[in-house]
Amino acid sequence: MDTKKTHSTTLKVNGEAYNLQLMPWVSLLDVLREEIHLTGTKKGCDHGQCGACTVIADGKRILSCLTLGVMKDGSEITTIEGVADGENLHPVQRAFIEHDAFQCGYCTPGQICSAIGMLKEGKAKTREDVQELMSGNLCRCGANRGIIDAIMEVKEGGYHE
Repeated sequence: MDTKKTHSTTLKVNGEAYNLQLMPWVSLLDVLREEIHLTGTKKGCDHGQCGACTVIADGKRILSCLTLGVMKDGSEITTIEGVADGENLHPVQRAFIEHDAFQCGYCTPGQICSAIGMLKEGKAKTREDVQELMSGNLCRCGANRGIIDAIMEVKEGGYHE
């Protein structure tokens, strides 16, 4: 790789620091999948329309396919691989299992990261709010009811991180 065209970038991903040489046009999604080898974050539409690539950056949910890796220099990124605490699943992960909130599972990592970010935002007051705030994450299998049920269970349980 021609280092004259790359930018030195440090990302803290799931608590681990990565010092990378990145081309300025490479998406955060591709950095996560191809440079750091964390393949839980999925590439869906690659146009920011499906939400499969949602991760949490500095506490906020973002679409990693629309974010350049170099833009997140110094940021803390949480992917689906980093939401559990060792063997202890995150409350959203547990609720997804309990509510059968997935079929094929392709969108699930983005759905879970988006739900965690949305809950942290504290804007969702009603089921309708949750549906609207999660509308950027598409499930083609039709598990939306289970997804919303799972998020509502965590929300109503007084989720605090």
